[in-house]
Amino acid sequence: MLSFRRARAGLQGVRRAGAPLLLLAAALLSGCSGTLIPPSAGPAPSRQPPVRPVPATPRPPVVPATPAPVAPGDNALGAGLTQGPALAGLVKQNERTRAALAAFRISCPSLMRRTDGSGFASGQDWANACAAAASWPEDSAADFFSRYFEAVQVGDGVAFVTGYYEPEIAAARTRQGRYQTPIYRRPPDLVDVDLGQFSDSLKGKVIRGRVDGRNFVPYADRAAIADGGALAGQGLELAWAADPAEFFFLQVQGSGRLRLPDGSVMRIGYDGQNGRDYTGIGRLMKDRGLIQAGSMQDILAWLHAHPEEGRAIMNENRSFVFFKELTGAGPLGALGLPLTPEASVAVDPRYVPLGAPVLLSLDRAEPNGLWIAQDTGVAIKGANRFDSFWGAGERARSIAGGMQGRGSALLLLPIGTYARLTAAGPALDNAATP
Repeated sequence: MLSFRRARAGLQGVRRAGAPLLLLAAALLSGCSGTLIPPSAGPAPSRQPPVRPVPATPRPPVVPATPAPVAPGDNALGAGLTQGPALAGLVKQNERTRAALAAFRISCPSLMRRTDGSGFASGQDWANACAAAASWPEDSAADFFSRYFEAVQVGDGVAFVTGYYEPEIAAARTRQGRYQTPIYRRPPDLVDVDLGQFSDSLKGKVIRGRVDGRNFVPYADRAAIADGGALAGQGLELAWAADPAEFFFLQVQGSGRLRLPDGSVMRIGYDGQNGRDYTGIGRLMKDRGLIQAGSMQDILAWLHAHPEEGRAIMNENRSFVFFKELTGAGPLGALGLPLTPEASVAVDPRYVPLGAPVLLSLDRAEPNGLWIAQDTGVAIKGANRFDSFWGAGERARSIAGGMQGRGSALLLLPIGTYARLTAAGPALDNAATP
C-alpha cells in the first residue's frame, strides 16, 4: 500500500502508538475538506444495526522459564523471544484458517524475496512452507500450519487488536451538485526521503516534503489543502466526495470505494501522505467534552451537527492523504498484494515479518484464530499490536469500528527458526515453562 492501511489507525485508537481505536476514528474525521454535509443533504445508505461483540476468554501469554532475554536492536529480537506451545490442536480447522492458508499463498512470492526487518528469517527459510502451500487442500489448512510452523512469542505476548475496513462513500468523477470535496492525486512535487540512505541509525525513517530552491521544506498541511486551496487548479482532482467527514474516514482507512452517481463503483487506494504528523481528533473531542463515547458514528454525528467547529477540529490533524485509482484485485496491502477480508492483519514489520501467520487469542471471539501479516499502519507499532481487516460493507464497518480486542498473540515461523536463533547466542536462549 503504499499500503491500504498506511493512512489509517483503528477507529478507536491512535496509530503508531498502539492506542485505542477511538483515536483512529478521530483521525479519520480530521481529514475532511470543505464544508460538512448534514445527513439530510442527499441519500444516505441504509445502516444495519451494529454487530454485537461476542466475548471470549483469551489464552494467557506464555510464561518463560526465565525472564525473556533480548538482543540489541529495535525489532523482535530486541523485544525478546519465548518458545510457544505446540500448534497441533491449537490451530483449529475453520473458515478463518482456510482463509489464512489462501492469504499465505498470496504472500509467498513476496515473503521469499523480502528483507525481513524483524530479524527472524531470510526468504529461503520460507521455501518449504510456500512450496507445500501451493497445493495444500484448504479443507486441512490447520494440518498445514501445524506441520510447517512453530509458535514463538515476541516480548510479553500481550496483544491489542483493532480493526479496519474498506469504506464506501458517495462521490463523482467531476465536480457537480453535492459533490464538492476534492479527492486529490499525489502531487508531483511531493518527495519521500529515506533517511536510512544517509545514516544506518536512521534506517526505517522516512520524511516527506518538497524542494523549495535549495531547501527541503514541509509540505502543505490539511488546513492549507482543504481550506486554503493549496492544490486547487493543478488538475490533481481524482474525484469529488459528497461528504467531507465520510471522506476523512476513508482517508484514515487508506483505501475505499466511491459509489458514483450512476451506481458504479470506483476504487481508490493510498498514494502518499503530506508528511505532517497524524493527530487523532477523537481524543481531542473527548477531552473537550464534545462527545462522550468515541465510536466513528458518535464523531460523525457531532461533526455533521457542528460543521464549522468540525472543520476546525479536523484541521488539527495536519496529515492529508492522496489517492490513485485502483483496478483489478484489491484493496492492496503493504506487500502490494490484495488483502483477504477476515484473514489479513496489519502489523509492525519490525516485530512480525510481512507474510507470516499470527495466531490471536482475545477477549473478542470475532478475531480469534489465524491471520496473515499483509499490511502496516501508522498507529500499528510494537511487538503485539495488530489491526485486523474485515473487508467492505456494513458488517465490516460495524465490527472494525468497535474492535478493541485484548489477549495474547503467537507468531508462527518456519520450524527450526527458534532453535537457529537461540543457537546464535545465549542472549536469545529462552524456553517456555510447561
